[in-house]
Amino acid sequence: MSKNIHIDRTLFLSGAALLVFGITMVSSVSFPYSLKNFGNVWYYAIHQLIAVGAGIVLGFSCLKISLNSFRKYSQFILLMSFFATLLVFFPGVGFKIGGARRWLRLPFFSLQPSEFLKISFFIYLAAWLSKRNNATYRAHKKILPKTGSVATLAAFVVILVALTILLMVQPDMSTFLIIVATALATYFVSKTPLWHTFLVLLAVGGLVIILALFSPYRFSRITSFLHPFADPLGRDYQFHQAQIAIGSGKIFGNQGFFSLGMSQQKFGFLPSSMSDSIFAIIGEETGFVGSCFLIFLFLIFSWRGFKISMRAKSEFAKLLGFSITFWFIFQAIMNMGGINGLLPIAGIPLPFISYGGSHIISEMIGLGILLNISREAGN
Repeated sequence: MSKNIHIDRTLFLSGAALLVFGITMVSSVSFPYSLKNFGNVWYYAIHQLIAVGAGIVLGFSCLKISLNSFRKYSQFILLMSFFATLLVFFPGVGFKIGGARRWLRLPFFSLQPSEFLKISFFIYLAAWLSKRNNATYRAHKKILPKTGSVATLAAFVVILVALTILLMVQPDMSTFLIIVATALATYFVSKTPLWHTFLVLLAVGGLVIILALFSPYRFSRITSFLHPFADPLGRDYQFHQAQIAIGSGKIFGNQGFFSLGMSQQKFGFLPSSMSDSIFAIIGEETGFVGSCFLIFLFLIFSWRGFKISMRAKSEFAKLLGFSITFWFIFQAIMNMGGINGLLPIAGIPLPFISYGGSHIISEMIGLGILLNISREAGN
């Protein structure tokens, strides 16, 4: 690190530890699929390393860029991400996987633009709300309402509706949940009346119920959560196999101390074992101790992230730091909670851990911005 870049070392080390943990687990989990599909046990691990390398470059760039530039160009950043997400509906560019149209086919790789829509929207939301908390800025613009006004609530709802329509048409329920939950939490801490958040929360809750009732796939996830062992060979198969993996891990792993690479469930038994279900394989190969260590890393990361946001010098940096930290922790809770049966399975990747280039790169960008905030705050 350069001597004139003073970042929060604890946040950096916890983020780096999560990333190393993730690369190690993807290498362990992916080799049966790599060998079967490509005749090379390192295929998926190498792809993950390439994505991590790209994420490190972009994350370091975001560490060097001034926070004021993010605030100044927040609207442009969001519009670019919104446009990229719209491209998934264009034939020849966007394509489907598993019935969902969420990916772009580019010359050398595929991309899921909704992953970048998350961080873009959080940057925009922090800039937008901070302007309405700035009395001088509002006085200069004259017509800009403060955060406590009904006009701000209406504008906030309009933005969420636009994003909801875009994500539900794909459909991408998991990204919708992450964006809305993080947006509501950020709106709540930005000096807005409690009834604003409560009203939007009620509306979102009603929308989620409606979407679940009119979608057999989503409704089955809720019924699977309520009755997890009713159909172990059908509807509840993923959860059932995840419990077998976690239970067989015991204290130190399924084969005793340090059982890395010794999972049985990754050999075609557990669906999405490299991505959404990777925490179950972590439980199987590293046991209760390894799982607790991973949770401990996320707790350290969240502690430093929220502390950095509280110490930030500007309102924009405070809100953006809070958004990024909440995003990571909420997504981690949704993933691990779903695999353990504490929450419905939502098909959400585990931050820094699960296989997937788009979400890793997006998360590295978020980490770079969070470290940038710590640098300007003098943490």
